[in-house]
Amino acid sequence: MLTLPLEPTDDRANPVFKDAAGCAQWLGQLQLTNLQLAHSLLLTQINELNRYPMRGLERLNALELLRETVGYVQDDYAKKLIARPLPLNESELMVFVAIVQLWQAMVLGYQRCLQAYMAGDKQLGKHGALLCQRCLLYSGLEIFEHLRTGYEFEPKLWHQLHELYAFAEEQGLQQADVDDPLSATQSRGSCRSIYVKTLLACYARPAELTRSQLQLLDRWLAQWSNTVTVEHSYTVSKGDAPPLAVDLSSTRGLQPVKQVAHSSSMRYLAMVPLSKLLRVKTILLQQGQTPRQANLCDHSSSHDCIEFLSLLHQCWCDDLNIRHTERRPVAKQTQLCYKPESIYAHLSGKPFKQPARDIARDSASLHRAEAFDKALQDAQNKELLEMGYPLETWQLDNESVMGARLTRQDTFGGRLNYNQLVGLRPSDADIFILGVTAWANVSRAGQLQIGVRYLPGVAKAVSIRATGVNLSVSDRYLPAFLLQAVAALNSPASLIIPRDYFQAGRVIAILHQSGEAENVKMVLSVGRGVDYERVSFAPV
Repeated sequence: MLTLPLEPTDDRANPVFKDAAGCAQWLGQLQLTNLQLAHSLLLTQINELNRYPMRGLERLNALELLRETVGYVQDDYAKKLIARPLPLNESELMVFVAIVQLWQAMVLGYQRCLQAYMAGDKQLGKHGALLCQRCLLYSGLEIFEHLRTGYEFEPKLWHQLHELYAFAEEQGLQQADVDDPLSATQSRGSCRSIYVKTLLACYARPAELTRSQLQLLDRWLAQWSNTVTVEHSYTVSKGDAPPLAVDLSSTRGLQPVKQVAHSSSMRYLAMVPLSKLLRVKTILLQQGQTPRQANLCDHSSSHDCIEFLSLLHQCWCDDLNIRHTERRPVAKQTQLCYKPESIYAHLSGKPFKQPARDIARDSASLHRAEAFDKALQDAQNKELLEMGYPLETWQLDNESVMGARLTRQDTFGGRLNYNQLVGLRPSDADIFILGVTAWANVSRAGQLQIGVRYLPGVAKAVSIRATGVNLSVSDRYLPAFLLQAVAALNSPASLIIPRDYFQAGRVIAILHQSGEAENVKMVLSVGRGVDYERVSFAPV
């Protein structure tokens, strides 16, 4: 029996439309040019409709009419959050909260219809599967909104999703196909396919995925989720993908089957068919089919699709969702800075300033300068903080040779984006390590969490400028970073330069902190992010 909380209706509720005909008329007059106003009106009127006492079928017909406009406005409004660094600022957070509230308002509207269905409303008797499907659909959209924005959702959303599916299963409605004309990929769907899609999306390490990957994941799961069955028991064959488990009475998602104890509320997702599908898609791409021919997408390369398919297979089908590089838990603090100018200041001990041209020093003066710089390091760090180059204190949660997971201890500080350059210095280290953010999200407690992928090699702050004639960029010096070669990783030396500064064959002058200068030629761009580009180089 469905026990999700639902406020009683109120005779004082007064929506602008009180039946399906009035809803159609109101929607015809709704102006969508002012997106914020349209969104606010929809949220207000649907909330008011949810409080208003009316016949179940009339409510259902009104909600079905609202779906297309709600979907359009939600998609357009969500564009305001694309590629926003975390945590969101106040105005962005208001947009996010409003979007989530509107999805939940749709859930509550259909849940109100389910309430009438359970009470024996004969007019809704044949609509049970549709009502359950719509409730699960909008619950999933509410969860997915959190995934793509980067905010951890409350456990009560898991409870809502599980209980709705349990009710559909109890009524024998979980596999019934329901028309969904608004779906971009499948014109019919079931409660089970939507439930599976939401579970698998949350188990695909969504915090580590880009927004475009999340959109691709959403499309693929809409096509594939009906290949996965939800069972009351399971069997495991050697060499096959192990099943995944979910407890319908819990407030969490999927777990490896080895980590759960069986109970009557436990369900198991058979992953063998999906494992085979992922491998077949990968093989087709490796044999030369395009992503479009493999029915994957139109806009990604075969290489990117193969990498993403491999990641998803690792997440869903490999035993215990094991990482390629095992991470060890640690409990220590680290100081972190970001933005190239701030990283340069902390690596060098002084803010970047335009060097004098053609600096030359003898070895004795270089030695004296190095000793002087070392003696002033602590004082300089204090001055840097006062000059606007902050160092934030983060907790290092776990770490491997390739990267780390960190949590900011304060709920305030700067904003970070995916694939952004950062510098960090653990409490037991003397030097800063350069890395890039592999993912970012905000916990329910409001703390920013990030994954950092370390860049290979000891980092040195340097200044660079373009040389030669007919330059397409300024010949002024810019802050940059030299990553020294790492023989153990077969990684040659490379440069971290400002984004969009790279041009193959361009000759640049590198000025070291010691005053030593050298000319090199940029060869290849080997990686880029929102504020940097990593390039290989060769001496001239």
